[in-house]
Amino acid sequence: MTLEIGLLALESILLIATIILLVYSIKEGKQRDKLILEVGKATKILTRQEYFLNVLDSMMDAKEEIRGCITGRIPAGEDNKMTRDIVATIERRVKDGISFTYLLPKFPDRLHVGYLYSKAGAQVLYSSCLMVHNIRFITIDDKTVVMGIPESTGEKQATRKGYRIPSEGLAMVLNNYFETCEKQITFKDYVNEVMSQTGATTKHLASEYQIDEAELKKLTGKS
Repeated sequence: MTLEIGLLALESILLIATIILLVYSIKEGKQRDKLILEVGKATKILTRQEYFLNVLDSMMDAKEEIRGCITGRIPAGEDNKMTRDIVATIERRVKDGISFTYLLPKFPDRLHVGYLYSKAGAQVLYSSCLMVHNIRFITIDDKTVVMGIPESTGEKQATRKGYRIPSEGLAMVLNNYFETCEKQITFKDYVNEVMSQTGATTKHLASEYQIDEAELKKLTGKS
């Protein structure tokens, strides 16, 4: 009888332990689901149009500084309007005291967007470092990141969707990469480099890359 009581007691203890583990498992599952839900809310997948609209909204929300690593491709079709909106927003926010810095890959056809952004009041830099060919993002006040993703691999592929990520840690990491991207040169210096390498004049560049020649000479100090 004593053995039967002992086995019954052991079975009861195991049953209680199983119930406790089951309760903890259910609780953990709920917490995991809650975490996934919160991550889903924080990281929203954006379409191409939503991506650019979020870029514009983020520019308007900025309090101090915006940094961007962008492709700088010459806009075409519907992108022309979006580019005009971005340029207008840069002009408006620069007057509010917001600083803008953009990093573009060193391709001559990227002079068009560099010219537009420089004219609007942004600091435009060019580099051939790995990051500028592989990552597209803007950081807002070291707090939020809007990251763009191409449809397929390649620096010349258009951004098709993106993510808005409220993360100071990610913004800090991307800004550190931004600062350490080697051999950054200004828009003016890159124009001079292209002219030196190709023998082109400001007139040639203005015609080739849809830039106002007088404004180009003003921005670069060329006569």
